[in-house]
Amino acid sequence: MAEATTASKDLGIAASGRDGKYLTFALSQEEYGLEILKVREIIGYIDVTAVPQTPHYVKGVINLRGQVIPVVDLRAKFGMEITGVTEQTCIIVVEIAHGNRTFNTGIVVDRVQEVLDIAGQSIEEAPQFGAAVDTDFILGMGKVGDSVKILLDIDKVLAGSDCAGLKV
Repeated sequence: MAEATTASKDLGIAASGRDGKYLTFALSQEEYGLEILKVREIIGYIDVTAVPQTPHYVKGVINLRGQVIPVVDLRAKFGMEITGVTEQTCIIVVEIAHGNRTFNTGIVVDRVQEVLDIAGQSIEEAPQFGAAVDTDFILGMGKVGDSVKILLDIDKVLAGSDCAGLKV
């Protein structure tokens, strides 16, 4: 019994390290969140300049007040069906840590929802689907009321193989 109590305390400590404010957004009907401290700004969708020979999920680059920023379509990155741009489509500019440096990247989302303060005890570990499914990019599953928000570790989502080479 003492072992179970210690294990649950350890889990509570691990989860409480993830509590805080999350910007929530939607891709199709799914709701996601990312740590607000990673968000630099949210802009309406603007024209993106395509860059040749980039992965299918890299839309290209934008010029944001003199800074060239790569833009990733999160729907494409997650293997979802690509849809057209709507009035609600936004680009969230996030700060990514790669190695010992940081850089900004834009992610295209269907719509931004709200900033939520999620307590550590409301965040569970990502479910395990076996070795064939990689869930390392999921920070946790945030329980908010009757819904579940998939909390992303945006560094792991974007620092993968191809995105790391996009630093411009």
